[in-house]
Amino acid sequence: MAESALFELPQIHARGGPEQLGRAQGEQLAPSIRAFVAQRQRAARAYLFERGRRDEQAFVALGAACLAALRSFDEAAWREHQALAAAAGVGADELYTCANMTDIRDCLLWPAARAEAEGCSMILLPPAATAARAVIAAQTWDLNPEDLEFVVAVHRLPAAGPETWSITCAGCPSLIGMNQHGLSVGTTNLKTRGARVGIPYLSLLHRALACRTRVEAGAVFSSAPRAAAHSYWAADGEGAEDWECTAASAVQRASPPALVRTNHCLVRAHQEQEGEPPSSSSRTRLARLEAAAQAGGHDEASLRALFASRQDGVDSINRLPEDAQGTSTNACIIAQPAQRLLRACRGPATRGRWTTLPFERS
Repeated sequence: MAESALFELPQIHARGGPEQLGRAQGEQLAPSIRAFVAQRQRAARAYLFERGRRDEQAFVALGAACLAALRSFDEAAWREHQALAAAAGVGADELYTCANMTDIRDCLLWPAARAEAEGCSMILLPPAATAARAVIAAQTWDLNPEDLEFVVAVHRLPAAGPETWSITCAGCPSLIGMNQHGLSVGTTNLKTRGARVGIPYLSLLHRALACRTRVEAGAVFSSAPRAAAHSYWAADGEGAEDWECTAASAVQRASPPALVRTNHCLVRAHQEQEGEPPSSSSRTRLARLEAAAQAGGHDEASLRALFASRQDGVDSINRLPEDAQGTSTNACIIAQPAQRLLRACRGPATRGRWTTLPFERS
């Protein structure tokens, strides 16, 4: 792909209280948000129909119930979402349901739904595994190829709470990102039985970015009334950890050593709830990440090369739309918490222009 044709990462900026933050995002992204909702509704309809479900209203009703649960869990985020939806001219329930589609559809379908090969690849490196002897956290974000059009970097400067950068989809809460303290967070998708009405993954990540340390973020992930299964990670200048979560259970891993993860459970008790064997993609990507972690000596250049790898064909970390797997890499981040340095690209590592997302506050 020619340098001039690389995907650019759009950036928007918002500041103020919850309503001001939401209104600014909704006004700046209104056409994209409306198109995103329409695209996600089509995707959800197809997903449900393939599994013999025609009750789309039940899907939105579950999303509305999760949004109602958000109000008591994180009222500031609920107010921000309400203002964002109003400014964009979309229904708050519909937008929240579409934003958190993976969790909401699991609430509706699991255990009937089969596992999908969608998800992400994550690596958390302790100081001993990096050239600069400082923590690095990095991941690819892989999901629907059609979502690439809506990927955006959102820069928030709340009146109360830390400045944040997040790579997400237009109109959605925070996904992968960093705050002014260097705290960095992300997730990979898992599927287990037991999904329920609760707090979906994007709202957990959004709340975690308001924390100061990975310990505080870990408490958010582990203690929240989660809607469905995901793994979550958090890194700061002192270390990195991840939590493998079902709706009802959370198991923590801490580095060192380096931690890697894709899209199947590593905890035996959780494996028994998956109901489907790990996909070839998830197993192959995990093996590639494990080999890289063992090699050590990593820096930004080596991680960009790892994320650009096509050594394993359609099972590679670098997932392309033409692989026809129903999933592609929509964004990548490399976070260096101690330096408060966040680098990101839109699309696969080979097709997006890597960008530095700077902080204003000290």
